[in-house]
Amino acid sequence: MKIVVRGANWIGDSLMTVPALRALRSIFPQDQIFLHTREWAEGIFRDADFLDGIIPYERPGSAYSEVVSQSAALRKERFDLAILFPNSFASALTVRLAGIPRRIGYANRERSLLLTDRVPLANWRSDRHEVFFYLELIKEVERRVLGTSNLNNSMPCAEITVSAERKADALAFLSSKKVDVESPLVVLGPGSTNSIAKRWPFEKFAEVADKLKQQRNASVLLLGGKDDAEIARKIVEIAPRSVIDLVGKTALADTAAILSVCDLLISNDMGLAHLAPAVGTKTLVIFGPTNPVTTRPFSDIAEVVREGVECSPCMLRECPIDHRCMNWISADRVVELAVSKIVTNDEAN
Repeated sequence: MKIVVRGANWIGDSLMTVPALRALRSIFPQDQIFLHTREWAEGIFRDADFLDGIIPYERPGSAYSEVVSQSAALRKERFDLAILFPNSFASALTVRLAGIPRRIGYANRERSLLLTDRVPLANWRSDRHEVFFYLELIKEVERRVLGTSNLNNSMPCAEITVSAERKADALAFLSSKKVDVESPLVVLGPGSTNSIAKRWPFEKFAEVADKLKQQRNASVLLLGGKDDAEIARKIVEIAPRSVIDLVGKTALADTAAILSVCDLLISNDMGLAHLAPAVGTKTLVIFGPTNPVTTRPFSDIAEVVREGVECSPCMLRECPIDHRCMNWISADRVVELAVSKIVTNDEAN
């Protein structure tokens, strides 16, 4: 059988689908599985051993153009089964127009008629991790297509592979940027693309960088997308000798490789917070307005830092009061946690 999975639309969400994709491979070990996803996501899934291929797409000028062009591209592949992670009408219309005979996804009033197998929306979504929203859909695929329930007892795995060659390239790239790769490598992720309220103050990131430089002789890197460049600039102005600014200067695939050779990521609730532990890097993620129960990194090597204020999580994109959920988290608290997770070469020996 030839299967296509429509991927999620954000970096963090894409990484939260990894356990579901791994589960899909486990129940269809001999079948072909392709991921239909945004072009940037290829950087996440480049070395994925649970996929046979990636069909990337980029959004054109209109939703209509996207549906027409992508349904035509999928029609050529002659898929037998489509699985939809997004709940959008457009994703369901795309696979329907592509002529894929079996189409499974969560049902809603707008798109139910476009699906052959309609899975009721989970009523527990606000109480469990988002990973299970996607994983439960794959469990339903197993029940409906294979008539089995083997995934009910499986342990979710959110790991992403980065090849040895890409890791070597990442170290070479860092060396070319005058990074001491023999020292502890710490990445800061000070941005967030869709919420100002999720940002820990940039002054505190700068303070953390200074103190990790002093206490652990760490090489501190700034990573993020082009939208984070202004925040990175402010941190560099405050702590010019303590940070190396790579924000907006690396593709997502390169970012994943860089994270895989670093010792620690400290970031806001953003895509990097999911990517780092997925590639095996210890992570401290600072939560404020968002809910760690549902969207924290799904990994034992990731730790949430938050302040238990009465108004959090509010899920607002801008704080209407004093941003206490973030402002009350001190740089010293983050530094103490970071130092406990960094192992120097002398300690390792």
